[in-house]
Parts: sequence; C-alpha cells; structure tokens
Amino acid sequence: MVELSGSPASIVLVHGGFVDGAGWEGVYNILKKDGYNVSIVQNPTTSLADDVAATRLTIAQAQGPVVLVGHSYGGVVVTEAGTDSKVAGLVYIAAFAPDKGESVESLIKNPAPGAPVPPILPPQDGYLFLDKTKFRASFAADVSEAKAAFLADSQVPWGVAALSGAVSEPAWKTKPSWYLVATEDKMIPPPAQRQMATRAGATVAEAAGSHAIYISKPEAVAALIATAAKSVSSKIAA
Repeated sequence: MVELSGSPASIVLVHGGFVDGAGWEGVYNILKKDGYNVSIVQNPTTSLADDVAATRLTIAQAQGPVVLVGHSYGGVVVTEAGTDSKVAGLVYIAAFAPDKGESVESLIKNPAPGAPVPPILPPQDGYLFLDKTKFRASFAADVSEAKAAFLADSQVPWGVAALSGAVSEPAWKTKPSWYLVATEDKMIPPPAQRQMATRAGATVAEAAGSHAIYISKPEAVAALIATAAKSVSSKIAA
C-alpha cells in the first residue's frame, strides 16, 4: 500500500479517442499556475489494456496522492486505472463512466431516439476515425474553425480494441468522483452523461460547451479539477 499522507494531490490528465494529450494544454497551464503538479498521459489508444498501462506509468511517477482526470474515452481508462492505490479521486470531463463489464461500445449501442450519432467511419485495419467534414460539428463546435480543422487533420487512430475494452473493476465504486457535464455535447448526449454521473455517485457540475469543452472552456474544467484536488488533500490531511 502506498502512503499518501502529508502530500498535496498531484493531477494526472487522460485524453480520449481521436486526439492526443496536447488538448489539455489550457487546463494544464491554469492548474500549474495555481501550484499543482500536473502530468499528461499520452495514450496509444490501441486497446484499453495498453492505455491503462500507460496511465499507470504516469501515476507511478506522480508525487503524493493522485487526482485522475479523464475526458471522453479517457473516462473508461481512469475507471479501470483508478483502482491504483495512489489514486485518491476521479474526475470525469464529458466522459464515459462505465460499470463493471461495460465498454464504450456497449454504452453507445442503443442511443436514445433523436440523439446525435457520432460520425465514426467504418474501421480501417482495426482503427477508427471521425469523418473530417463532420468533426467540428460533432466534436468541437465551440472551438475556432482553424483549431477544429487541425484536430480533424491530426486525428490519432482509435483502436477497435479500445472501443470494446470492458472495465473489470470500476474505481468510482470505492473512490470519490466528480463529473463535468458538457451541455452542448454532440458525441456523448448530456442525458447519458448525467445518468453515468449519478450512477457513479459523482459530484456534478455543468457548463455550456461541446465535447471539446476541455479545450474551449479550460477555466470551467480546471475549476472542477481543483475542487476535487482540494477535497482529496483536505481528507488526507484530516
């Protein structure tokens, strides 16, 4: 068991599918300015097991207790990796928060009537991409046209094995969690976000933003992460 007492919380940021960790830069800068130790995981997004392994490497390098933050598919990664003894809290940013045996694939299998359908193209050699012509509307509607075009053109191949990777033991069942609902999300419908957050017993905040809210509204995202870090640190100090 790792000793967590006496150390301020470190923050580990985990990106989702189709993108890399660079999108966290705005959130990173705010948290660093506020004095937090922040690390960003670069997931290979090839399989859930590979991404959890990459995340645990970063957790191992972090000082003190860790607040583990996931965006989108990154929520699946932190749900699985968050059972690590150094992880003291979880933060979900417009993210999947699966239960035992669930995956992104199972969670999106039966969308509600009228819910937007992510423009995922058919698999290519075991990897997925979003339709570039629909990327901004679905993923980053409140990001500048130029930035959205860059994100669309720099997509990271998302492995079908990552999409189907199922959680073995959800960390939110034993760790406190926080959830930011992006109310204008066209990738994960806000009602689905609220449902997963409620099921996880998360402290919920909401902000107007697209699925890329971690890029477009870094202040709102950083504020919730800081709230989680302060809560975790105060409990450890008590």
